[in-house]
Amino acid sequence: MDFIYPDAIYAQTIEEETNTEDVVRRVRFSGNDNIKDRTLTTLVRTRTNREFLNIPRFTPWYFIWKVSNGRFGEEPAYLNRQVVGNDMERLSLYYQSLGYLDVNVDTSIVEYRSNRIEVSFIIDEGPAYQIGTVSYGGMPDFPDPLKKFNFLTDSELTRGRINDTTFTVNRQYNSQDLSIEQQRIITFLKNNGYASIQRDSVIALVKEDSTEANMLDIRYQISPGKTYIFGDVRVRLSDTEPPVDYSEQDTLIGPPHTADSMHTVLLQKEPGAQSKFRLMYDQILFRPGDTYNHSLYLETVNEFQNLGMLYIRRFSQREEQAQPDYSKEEIPAYFDLQIITKHSISSEVFGMKRYGYGTGFGIDYNNNNVFGNAENLTIGANASFEFVSPGVLEEIDTTATQSSVFRSYELRADYSVPRINFPFAFLDNRPGFRSGVTRYLLSYSRSDQLLFDINSDIGFNMRYEVNHTPNFSSFLDLVELDVVDTNPSDSYIRNLTNEFGENSFVLQRILEDFNPQVSSIIRYTFRSQNTDLIKRNRGYFSEYSVSVGGNIPYLIDKHITTPGTLEGNVPSLFKLSDNSLRYSRFFKLSADYRRYYPISNTGVLAWRLFGGFAQPYGGSASIPLNRRFFAGGSNDIRGWAPFQLGPGDISTDNVSIPGGEIKLAAYTELRQTFIRDFLGANWYAALFADAGNIWYGPQNDFRDENNEDRLERGRFKFDNFYNQIAVGSGPGLRLDWEYVVVRFDFTFRLHDLQAGWFNNKQLYFSFGIGHSF
Repeated sequence: MDFIYPDAIYAQTIEEETNTEDVVRRVRFSGNDNIKDRTLTTLVRTRTNREFLNIPRFTPWYFIWKVSNGRFGEEPAYLNRQVVGNDMERLSLYYQSLGYLDVNVDTSIVEYRSNRIEVSFIIDEGPAYQIGTVSYGGMPDFPDPLKKFNFLTDSELTRGRINDTTFTVNRQYNSQDLSIEQQRIITFLKNNGYASIQRDSVIALVKEDSTEANMLDIRYQISPGKTYIFGDVRVRLSDTEPPVDYSEQDTLIGPPHTADSMHTVLLQKEPGAQSKFRLMYDQILFRPGDTYNHSLYLETVNEFQNLGMLYIRRFSQREEQAQPDYSKEEIPAYFDLQIITKHSISSEVFGMKRYGYGTGFGIDYNNNNVFGNAENLTIGANASFEFVSPGVLEEIDTTATQSSVFRSYELRADYSVPRINFPFAFLDNRPGFRSGVTRYLLSYSRSDQLLFDINSDIGFNMRYEVNHTPNFSSFLDLVELDVVDTNPSDSYIRNLTNEFGENSFVLQRILEDFNPQVSSIIRYTFRSQNTDLIKRNRGYFSEYSVSVGGNIPYLIDKHITTPGTLEGNVPSLFKLSDNSLRYSRFFKLSADYRRYYPISNTGVLAWRLFGGFAQPYGGSASIPLNRRFFAGGSNDIRGWAPFQLGPGDISTDNVSIPGGEIKLAAYTELRQTFIRDFLGANWYAALFADAGNIWYGPQNDFRDENNEDRLERGRFKFDNFYNQIAVGSGPGLRLDWEYVVVRFDFTFRLHDLQAGWFNNKQLYFSFGIGHSF
């Protein structure tokens, strides 16, 4: 007699479920009137082999596997009937979660060619059920009767009020909505003392309405448990060297540190931690003895993490265990922290491309927790060298015969504190301002440019950064000063002289841009985003900025250097230049919106809109050179070099004032994965189109001795600006590793402002790190 052992039975079952001759070549859905195929495809595990650029049945990796006899490529996607059965159940559960409670899913498996299988999922969706009412049973009362009422009426589910605990809904059933409401109830109660409430304490009961077909009534049955208060708090901070020795400690008892004299805050640290007790205490957002609030407890954890000078080894609500002891009325809190290395040095070597190809290096020294209050000081320096070919130089100067090396270097110091400092210190630790950072930045740089050299650029910035929520951030540059000493290049002056004449009025006005000058900015920026800033494969990013410039040197000019008289300049700071420093007053607005749509499992459609406007005022005639808008470059309108597009359609042979006061641009890009996990990266094919330009504003009026406006073709006009939109388009390649994206773009100028539409056949290459937008 033969015996079949369990392992043999299992092997036999698998062989029946997976037919190694039948290859799945088509997966289809029918009857899904309300759910897209793309969505359902993400749910099922029955798949065909990977398709190149989502072209149906074009599977080159499977073909490579066949021709190489299984040595290379991708193994066939064999039919597995058990997986198909699981897919049917998964589709049914998904439909039911959306309110199609009577859904029926069947399959049809057809061999349309020898060993070539088509799997069809046949869906009978049935009617969509609606929620008629929602009620809440067991919700506790509070001393403030409006607290409970406001919480219930703020729900996304509740509409009209029937009584204190029952509300109309009138929306399609969705289990995700019910889960969100369940979590909202739990969070609300946890933040009002009911610390022990769990998911099984809030149950959603679903009942069919007997009076109306396809209508449901929802009742949340709530068992909140008892209320708790915060117990004692202990915070311990260790250094990086063993053994642990908490020989320094401070105990805080009574108001304002605790709600009463029965509770304490114990602060302990090692001498090597070099931090102040006040810093440790200031991060605690609750008081022992107060009603328990779970959000404040978690936000306290974030406050410690946001300091940046330590990491959290352990946080808990029970000294020896992770779970709190709910048998007592008090819930203590324990935070074990450890500082990170105080001194560190980092360096980098990088490649670059602007006008040519170059390289550079940088070094940074970081001092963490400088004075014991989580301050951070970074001192850095970098230098770069760029080889510019004779061809590039000849574009602006026909007499250039030799190549050149452009050089630049920068020194900078960045000092930051993880709190909001004067004059907005009163906002620190208030709701929405608990992750504030104040930064002070001082920098000095010199660089060679294509048209001009920056002999010195000294900047100072005092900035406040606040993450109000995970999606909303604010940035306020309260003081941003920039002192720039520039010189135009000899070739630039020659072109100016040849175009306008050696002593022309226009020449003198243009050269004023290169005189030593000082600019100041007060700027507020609001940012809203929910996308991954590296992947940029879904969601949105938006940034809006308003700034006012020139007021600080204006006040110095009017009240200090020449009281009562406006001269339009101030003395050079620290005698950096023999000339006085010009300034101008202006305001500036900009808006940047980006959207990312997944169009398939591996494809993304992205688009971006940008608009900017700047306007001088108060007697000023122009915007400082470093505050204007520019166009062109690998991260802007591709196909044009940085700063080389516009204004308007002024020819590059007609030397103009660099930059503009108005900028409009639109960008779109389609990205599709065509190779997965090759050399550790996903490879994307891209097709993009960029369009836009910059223009002079209405006050930028430079006329020659004959009163002719030499900048007419660069000025923004409503009846003509659309004819001056530059358009570049082409294919690209993206190599997407986990934390970095490398980008190669090949651009054709569809609308070259000098050559016209489709007349420029040249291909322009650009390289970048990260997506262009």
